[in-house]
Amino acid sequence: MYPHHREREQPIFSARAHVFQIDPNTKRNWIPASKHAVTVSFFYDANRNVYRIISVGGTKAIINCTVTPSMTFTKTSQKFGQWADSRANTVYGLGFATEQQLHQFAEKFKEVKDAARLAREKSQDKELANTALTIAAPQFSQDLSDELQSPPVMCVNGPEDKLFRSQSADITLSSEKERIKKMLSEGSICEMNLEAELFTLQDSNSKLVAALHEANANVEQWKKQLAAYQEETERLREQVVELETHGGHGPSDLLKDELTQSLEELEALLKAKDEEIHILQSKKAEYHDMEHDRDEAIHRLREMEMRNSDLERRIQNTEQNLSNSLEERDRMDSEIQRAIEILDIKIFDLNDLRQSLVKLIDK
Repeated sequence: MYPHHREREQPIFSARAHVFQIDPNTKRNWIPASKHAVTVSFFYDANRNVYRIISVGGTKAIINCTVTPSMTFTKTSQKFGQWADSRANTVYGLGFATEQQLHQFAEKFKEVKDAARLAREKSQDKELANTALTIAAPQFSQDLSDELQSPPVMCVNGPEDKLFRSQSADITLSSEKERIKKMLSEGSICEMNLEAELFTLQDSNSKLVAALHEANANVEQWKKQLAAYQEETERLREQVVELETHGGHGPSDLLKDELTQSLEELEALLKAKDEEIHILQSKKAEYHDMEHDRDEAIHRLREMEMRNSDLERRIQNTEQNLSNSLEERDRMDSEIQRAIEILDIKIFDLNDLRQSLVKLIDK
């Protein structure tokens, strides 16, 4: 039975970057593989103990690379790095928005490569142990294989027809099983894309939550400053009104100009703070939209999990039907063998009867 995809392969790191591939003709120029920045993720397959780098653009896999111990990620500039994939016979290049993102990806690449090296060493030790066990008894497997050859064909219409129908049902069930396996594989690919998207949304969500908390703290501080500026403005206006009521010229006019200038500066500062508050409110709306997208991705992921569960149940039923058909075929084989034995006895008896009749006729 196939394990659920979530239990089989998990995303461990994701980053946003522009993806490039080396020109296969010149081996020098870069060809853009994506029109804009896409998510590049490291995945770990716990069953096979394999690490992969996957990037999906729309419905197409831009990068599908298995990490091996021989791979090396090279930084060619402050925001660009590359590595070679000998299996795909190409070189991938990633352009990041910041130098910090490039550094984080390079560190994760080195960490995954070391883990892949340890996994390969463990796998080689296991293969050596299995080889030693296999050499111990090779002849027994050959003898068992010789005994499991196809049964002899009987020229009796009834059992032969049953055997043919059993084999046809076996082939039909096998094809149905392969078709369901293919559907399960396609569902796993879609689920993997959704998991990568969910991983990216969760990362963005955590960043937006931190920014929102910081913005809320700043808003509270700015509100206090705004209240203080408003009090200062009212006080200055009262002073201006008081100076106007007293009248006079000279130093009073100079003080009035200074107060007016201070009032204008405070009003400009208040306007700037209002604009910052509006910007923060718009960011808060974007955060809510991000939460909505995340909820939709989670809903789609759950639907895909339900679909995969249904496919797994169908595969279980198919395997059960296949097992029943194999048991039915074995039972029919035994019936055919018994019919052969009975026919042999009847033929032997008829042969004895014929010989007895011939002796009686000769006499």
